[in-house]
Amino acid sequence: MRLTVDGKQIEIDADPDMPLLWALRDLAGILGPKFGCGIAACGACTVLIDGSPVRSCVLPIGGVEGEIVTIEGLARDGTLSVVQQAWLDEQVAQCGYCQAGQIMSATALLDEIENPTDEDIDNAMSGNLCRCGTYPRIRAAIKRAAATKLARA
Repeated sequence: MRLTVDGKQIEIDADPDMPLLWALRDLAGILGPKFGCGIAACGACTVLIDGSPVRSCVLPIGGVEGEIVTIEGLARDGTLSVVQQAWLDEQVAQCGYCQAGQIMSATALLDEIENPTDEDIDNAMSGNLCRCGTYPRIRAAIKRAAATKLARA
């Protein structure tokens, strides 16, 4: 199976029913997406496919159509994305386990809505759980990233 992941073509030899998460982690060595629940309930495994957030723990690799972007693919030429930089600036992460999925969902949100309201943020991020409860910092980071993107436009 041929996939485009983070701008690169990769060849995966896997059963089409294997979840994308395990193909990425175990076969391609891409470790950013995390296993959290295995039932698409926590969001730790979130990746983008053609810009839309998907839970890679339940998506069979045989059903993947489009370009996959993982947390590893957000930075360009050694420069963090505006969302990644906002996460650092707002000191969002505590344990950090959920953060790759959080950042991927936030990236998709800001690609769709340039200046999201609190309600927009809550709706977009509702599928991503944080055991440490850094939700106020997540919201602040998303607002910071939105402001940075708007200032650059």
